[in-house]
Amino acid sequence: MLTGAGVSAASGIPTFRGTTGLWKRFRPEDLATPEAFASDPPLVWEWYDWRRQLIAACSPNPTHHVLAAWASRWPGLTVITQNVDGLHERAGLETVVRLHRLDLGSAVLGGLSGVAATLAGRHGAVHDAAAAVPVVRGIARPGVVWFGEALPAEPWERASRATVCDVFITRTSAIVYPAAGLIEQARARGAFVVEINPTPRRSRSRSMWC
Repeated sequence: MLTGAGVSAASGIPTFRGTTGLWKRFRPEDLATPEAFASDPPLVWEWYDWRRQLIAACSPNPTHHVLAAWASRWPGLTVITQNVDGLHERAGLETVVRLHRLDLGSAVLGGLSGVAATLAGRHGAVHDAAAAVPVVRGIARPGVVWFGEALPAEPWERASRATVCDVFITRTSAIVYPAAGLIEQARARGAFVVEINPTPRRSRSRSMWC
């Protein structure tokens, strides 16, 4: 199964593209890029700090709990997520393939398992609370994959292997690649694909829309 931001919307976490997904006057797509970070690190960190505080007040919703129960009942279930909010884990899902998480170093800011920033460096960190910018011999970046960056190889390989299946369920906009390509990959390998998406893509064979 592939999940995206829509899975966590019921928990109160704004999606990137929904009407509640705006932050100040910026689009998240304009902030979650290497170019945005190079241009204005404090602004990008302020946005991530805002999201950390928002997520800290949220709890897993029924979808997270159902998937955790399914995984307990059917060990062969693989949940692949584009989310970095940690709600799958907080619901008790022990094994999650996290496509958009980066391991950039040994230290982690904050107590959240997902959006908390992994520091880029191995020499200790100083957190400037006023500016919300961590420093590790230079400014550290958040430990998430940004638009325009390649996915980590190991999670991507695990996700690709999981498309060899009988049924592939997705709850994502299917806009962001390469993650969205997993849907077509599963279909090409003969899986029956169930797409749960408020904005349907063009219908194809061996698919069911919800």
